[in-house]
Amino acid sequence: MLYYLSQWLLNNSAESAWADQMSALRVFRYITVRSAGAAVTALLLSIWLGPKVIRWLKRLKLGQEYLDKAQEAGAGTDSQFSKIGVPTMGGLLIVLVVDITTLLWCQWNPLVTLTLVSLVVLGGLGFYDDYKKITEQSSAGTEANVKIWVQTLMALFIGVYLWNNPATNNLITDVMVPFYKYPILQDAALIGLLITVAAIVGSSNAVNLTDGLDGLAIGCTLIVTLVFLIMTYLAGNAIYAEYLNVPHVPGAGELTVLCAALLGASLGFLWFNCHPAQVFMGDTGSLALGGVLGIMAVLIHQPFILVIAGGVFVAEAMSVVIQTGWFKYTRKRYGTGRRVFLMAPLHHHFQKLGWYESQVVTRFYILCILCAVLALATLKLR
Repeated sequence: MLYYLSQWLLNNSAESAWADQMSALRVFRYITVRSAGAAVTALLLSIWLGPKVIRWLKRLKLGQEYLDKAQEAGAGTDSQFSKIGVPTMGGLLIVLVVDITTLLWCQWNPLVTLTLVSLVVLGGLGFYDDYKKITEQSSAGTEANVKIWVQTLMALFIGVYLWNNPATNNLITDVMVPFYKYPILQDAALIGLLITVAAIVGSSNAVNLTDGLDGLAIGCTLIVTLVFLIMTYLAGNAIYAEYLNVPHVPGAGELTVLCAALLGASLGFLWFNCHPAQVFMGDTGSLALGGVLGIMAVLIHQPFILVIAGGVFVAEAMSVVIQTGWFKYTRKRYGTGRRVFLMAPLHHHFQKLGWYESQVVTRFYILCILCAVLALATLKLR
């Protein structure tokens, strides 16, 4: 909105006495300026709206009045900080702030539209899941197959849309991997669609599984978003993309503004979600944030970068897959299910080992930063 308003003012004052005074509005043409504005706007909006949203959620009694899976199992050593009564659905704040900020600062194109629509769809799915948990006072929520189907259908829609659009067709048909400058496969639409679905669905659920400790999921999301802020800017700039041998995607630069908005919103939410949390993002936030990271990875033609940058998310998801798979196999083979980890997802395993919640979160932050550095290193190691 601000971009279009600035250009309208510039065009209409071009031949008037106000032309010199209005010339400063040309800065809105720069993605870097609008990204900085988006980050600051999202941060201030989050901090201003945060207390209001928390009070609203409490008034509606949209809080966790049941023991979560970790508390039921007795994980952790921070028992003095009960999570009972803490409002959930805080992801509404993130979705709202990112949408408003992007509307203000972004120059619209199909890539931005796809990302924001997906943010709302996955946020709605997460909201339904959270609402069901609250009304049933259970940690079960929506059936897993329902969530997977909705995520898969949305991811397929995105993949097919990109495939059918001549401007974005190569995002699906050509398969790119880190550390290599050329596509490893071309004209491989089916494989590309499978990778697209796996990236979006996998990322959405991986962030959801990571959201189990105060500040853990949002802090790691913030770090990974910073990686994509850099990657989207480079992908959208033809000169930098050619120099670094990364795929150039016209229009991807505007995703940098969206990443900046997400960065500011994440920082603002972390203000209220750090230990001991005043609000939880719930599935409303985690499913939406994870899905958006997966979508942006696809839109800049770097889906496998997310596996590296989001290494913590991958480890959390794999711990659940390994634990569940091994338990079912050993129960069938030996009659008694056996465990690989003391508890899954992985962060609860370390809680069971006696780590404090803040220790787990801080150490996972460190690991996430290392993964982010490795992901950025792929820009030169090609």
